[in-house]
Amino acid sequence: MSSQASAEGQQNGQGAGQEVTGVPILLDGVTKQYGSKSAPAVDHLTLEIPAGSTVMFVGPSGCGKTTTMKMINRLIEPTEGSIVIDGEDVTTMNGDELRRRMGYVIQAGGLFPHMTVAANIGMVPKMLGWDKQRIASRVDELLELVSLDPGQYRDRYPKQLSGGQQQRVGVARALAADPPVLLMDEPFGAVDPITRQRLQEEMISIQQELKKTIVIVTHDIDEAVKLGDWVVVFDEGAHIQQYDSPERILSDPANDFVADFVGRGAGLKTLGLARVHEVPRMEAVVVTPEQTPAEALRQAEESGHGHVLVLDKQQRPIAWPSVEQLRRAEKLPHIHEENLPVVGTGATLEDALDTMLVSRAGAALVVGARGRFEGVVDLDTVMETLRDRRAGENQPKAPVGTNDEDITLERSPETGEITIVPSGGGAR
Repeated sequence: MSSQASAEGQQNGQGAGQEVTGVPILLDGVTKQYGSKSAPAVDHLTLEIPAGSTVMFVGPSGCGKTTTMKMINRLIEPTEGSIVIDGEDVTTMNGDELRRRMGYVIQAGGLFPHMTVAANIGMVPKMLGWDKQRIASRVDELLELVSLDPGQYRDRYPKQLSGGQQQRVGVARALAADPPVLLMDEPFGAVDPITRQRLQEEMISIQQELKKTIVIVTHDIDEAVKLGDWVVVFDEGAHIQQYDSPERILSDPANDFVADFVGRGAGLKTLGLARVHEVPRMEAVVVTPEQTPAEALRQAEESGHGHVLVLDKQQRPIAWPSVEQLRRAEKLPHIHEENLPVVGTGATLEDALDTMLVSRAGAALVVGARGRFEGVVDLDTVMETLRDRRAGENQPKAPVGTNDEDITLERSPETGEITIVPSGGGAR
């Protein structure tokens, strides 16, 4: 068990040459006591969060993880101890001033219903005295960052958005003043599983680009190992049971408490650490909305492809029609289809498999920063990568109770759901 990420580990997930815009955070002996007779909600916690890393707080209900996060921006005042952000003890700072220097995201975005998307995002910059043109430019920049078209969304109200769109706007608002620290409290807990998966992938992509210091509270260990550079497993009183990389949390739990919290199937959960960027990608036949269906059809037939990919001017996928659809079409789509089988480069291979279930092509479109198209992955390639990873000599040793046999893919005849199972059986 460790309360501080190692120097080697601080480089985890940080691409070489990318500028870190986040700052380190140190909680030193922090305690929160509600009444003299009750046990502390947080009991003398010492924890260091490296600059530019995503750190996940997990643990059972009531263990103090949310209280700990809220003490960082002093929505909850600590009873004792110090909180040092970028070398400055913020426990003596004005609380409102501190919070304007941090982003904060809650479930469903926490948007003000009477304000437009643009007004919600621009609220903190306006408080900081930014001029109107600078705020407007920042709003459009952030909407692009969270994959929302500014022209289409800036003047809408929250009630006109889906749950996933509201959450995207919430993230954009938290980033509006370019804070070095972003705090997120169960940010994806109020949306459906498919939307949650896409929001998680977008969060990975955004962090790869911005390199903020991000603290996320979640109850979901799968989400923790997917998003986190580091995972903190708390017990009651915010006592740290393990602070480690996702791989080590899964493969080498520090004690029975962590092993029980991770649950059964930890050996298979490690497969979820494999990312789309590890998989070889195939090319697609790319066209623009201005082309005719006949031109697109000719390109597909000449290349021997069954589909063409329509990209916008920012190289983002609009549609992925088949040659049969092209033969019936009068023009190519100009509006982005909502249910395209899209995965980010930071998505797990298991998420990629799930996405392929809704794909007519039996494949998924891979997108990078700001949703730009980077290639296609198919089922066979993903499964081959998973098997190679499982068999690799450098993989963490499987915990007791798992096996190192090959993995197979099973599809439910009733629902069509894909599950990854070991050779011995037992769906993940």
